[in-house]
Amino acid sequence: MATLQDPLELSAPAASRVPSRSTLISLRAALRRNWLHALLLPLLGLWISPLVWIVVTSLKTRSEVFDPHAGFLPAVAQWSNYAAAMAVAPFGTYLINSVLVTGGILICELVTITLAAYAFARLNFPGKNILFTLFLLQIMFPIYATFLTNFVTVRELGILNSLPALVVPFVASGYGTFMLRQAFRQVPTELADAARLDGCGHLGILWHVYLPLVKPTLVAFSIIAVVTHWNDYMWPLLVTNSESVRTLPIGLGLLAKSDSGADWTRLMAATVVVVSPLLLFFVIFQRRFVDSFMHAGLK
Repeated sequence: MATLQDPLELSAPAASRVPSRSTLISLRAALRRNWLHALLLPLLGLWISPLVWIVVTSLKTRSEVFDPHAGFLPAVAQWSNYAAAMAVAPFGTYLINSVLVTGGILICELVTITLAAYAFARLNFPGKNILFTLFLLQIMFPIYATFLTNFVTVRELGILNSLPALVVPFVASGYGTFMLRQAFRQVPTELADAARLDGCGHLGILWHVYLPLVKPTLVAFSIIAVVTHWNDYMWPLLVTNSESVRTLPIGLGLLAKSDSGADWTRLMAATVVVVSPLLLFFVIFQRRFVDSFMHAGLK
């Protein structure tokens, strides 16, 4: 004879199959992350595809580049294209010049924007707001609008066709000053007051209090400055005319201009050489770069 079971015993297995609230929240968060990744993957493909094409082309023969029946990958990797590209122009000299010019500009800009940003953020002096407005106006003008005046200045200084001519017009940055001023204004003034009680002057407060707290912003600006000046083509082309002081972008331009047309294999090999230091620089400091934007609105 069948016996009746307790309703609670019948409902127990079904209740055990109902996911808990925490499980549902975890599943929802996982789905959200996966959807975000699904949206970002095509964007990653669009961003990385030119880099992949450059590397692949640098390893092909010249006939494979223009052969419609050739595959995407080279039949045999032509590593000799890199040596051939380096032999067309003194790329070793160009590389050294690019490092010296970019490093010199970065050091000068970090010094000037740090002092100017501290003055605009924490000091009171006559004409402060007017001067800061002029800094903001400098950001709004395209760099090409200042080439004529900068060229005249460099010529009057007598430093045309030299490495200082590539550095002098960029020893200060209105954008960097604005960026660092905003970061300094987020630092609590109580920290500066405590340092002042310990006997620190303005330079001591700047060095021991402000700079350690705005390292992500400094790194972010450094990356932007390095990429900008490493890839600069027009200004070095305008003020230099000898191989001993030219930079890497000028070398790429020489490869693109030849009587028989551009040799795309060598040009792409040289391009890989030019962009590799930038990619390495970003990979090393990418965490600081991201942190600068994550903490941009936090005090």
